[in-house]
Amino acid sequence: MEHLYAPWRYNYVVEEKIEGCIFCHISKNLDDKKLQVLFSDDYCYVVMNKFPYSPGHLMVIPHFHTCNVEDLDETTWLKMSIRARQAVKLLKEIMPCEGVNIGMNLGKAAGAGIEQHVHYHVLPRWVGDTNFISTIGGTRVYPANFDEIFEKLKINSIKYFI
Repeated sequence: MEHLYAPWRYNYVVEEKIEGCIFCHISKNLDDKKLQVLFSDDYCYVVMNKFPYSPGHLMVIPHFHTCNVEDLDETTWLKMSIRARQAVKLLKEIMPCEGVNIGMNLGKAAGAGIEQHVHYHVLPRWVGDTNFISTIGGTRVYPANFDEIFEKLKINSIKYFI
């Protein structure tokens, strides 16, 4: 039997689990460095995805808790959209990535992993960044250190999120 080691996943197994909505928890603890929040305003915040699809995967999350995008007030919706656009610019210039996916998965049937709190995904992409291992091996390979990526994005985020 072959083994594939992922020591960074050990924290997922042993760390204390958050009770309730993880996004509301982050919203109330924006200064906690381990949560990797890049930016916050009165309406939403931008955070690194702890279990990313690709290195640099960001999320834009409203402080208001809802599973229905149609429940967001106009200002919150506009601020989230502006922050998503700013996140794209940050990723293109700082990562630098060749493309970006932006999206929302609304509801379990649409693929939402955390369906109780709406959020944008902003994913940097590169030509050839997916390959057979995801399909055949059910495994993702990331050629990056996520803590280093967070530090790089955090240092540069001030000039993007204004």
